[in-house]
Amino acid sequence: MRQDYDLLIVGGGLAGNSLALALKDTGLRMAIIEANTREQLYASPAGDRALALAGGTVKMLEALGIWQGIRQAATAIKNIHISDRGHFGKTRLSAQQENVDALGYVISARDIETHVARLASEANIELICPARVVGLMSGEDAIHVSLKHGDESFSLSAKLLVGADGGQSSVRKLLDIDQKATEYGQTALVTTVKTSVPHNNTAYERFTASGPLALLPDGDSECAVVWTRTDEDAKALMAGSEKDFLSELQECFGYRLGELALAAPRRTFPLSLIRAEKMVSGRAVIIGNAAHQLHPVAGQGFNLGLRDVVALAEMIIEQHGDGQDIGAADFLNRYAKVRQKDHNLVIGFTDNVVRIFSNEWLALALVRNIGLTLLDHIPAAKALLARQAMGLVGRMPRLGSRR
Repeated sequence: MRQDYDLLIVGGGLAGNSLALALKDTGLRMAIIEANTREQLYASPAGDRALALAGGTVKMLEALGIWQGIRQAATAIKNIHISDRGHFGKTRLSAQQENVDALGYVISARDIETHVARLASEANIELICPARVVGLMSGEDAIHVSLKHGDESFSLSAKLLVGADGGQSSVRKLLDIDQKATEYGQTALVTTVKTSVPHNNTAYERFTASGPLALLPDGDSECAVVWTRTDEDAKALMAGSEKDFLSELQECFGYRLGELALAAPRRTFPLSLIRAEKMVSGRAVIIGNAAHQLHPVAGQGFNLGLRDVVALAEMIIEQHGDGQDIGAADFLNRYAKVRQKDHNLVIGFTDNVVRIFSNEWLALALVRNIGLTLLDHIPAAKALLARQAMGLVGRMPRLGSRR
């Protein structure tokens, strides 16, 4: 039986387009299915959010031919300053000490999303849009996909379907893959501020009793703000005036960057740890936010998702090159096993940071501040933390390590 496609990718965002670009020269018959129009995708306020790209992520974006076109829109993180509000502990990381150009970069989601979509279009990757997936059925040789396009319904088949359709993944729901959710009772307040003192390419991570506050360098004189507060505090801050919001932000962060002024609207996102119970079902696999959603405290969500993309791409390239079935159960289970270790490491690290640093229990506060202070004076430990921040702990996918 001949399938309509070798590969169908559901989701025309960052993960889906990046996977298609990684596979564009393989000869695979593939298409991207996207429920929204391009105008709907990039009109979303979420496109204004700042993404922190780890050093390891930049290497992968270079290998995919993406980074070269967005480098000028990104702001380098040369230093990271970590502190605990009201306590003595602090740690500082430096790109110079790690002998790298930057520890990471900050870029708006819209800049990278629109560039990646343009690259996919220029590569003549087929886009079925707008079309919703309304049914999935895996068979022995193919997965059958039912689609809805306006009032029209039609079906396609492929050897493999990849769900890269985000946190509200229709693919995950249609596959009946359950999720495990950990609610933190926290909300992220997101905005951009203009600083009266130059940030000198320093990212600040300040831990407070209600959650972490991050100011990330964004352009020459602005910083992207990701401020975690309790759900109740966040509601009050959003209900109040911009002046009151700014006053509390200033008090929480201090005057290291001088006077802060709002440079963008305030927005909120509820925070939780959400993880799919499994990544594979039949001839389908879910990746990126469809499989995991993290607290932003360590800035690892997009970085982890891109490693899903690159790991799957390199395994598909090898499987297809050997003339093997890219939707075979043993192949997909092998992918899931490969990714499980990285997911466990990053998700566990992020969850522990949230719990340890959103707690004002005196004994724990003392221990973590001693830890931060010692870390600042132990080069080997600081180097390990820097590598974690740069996404270089553990095995780098081969595609992402090519120069």
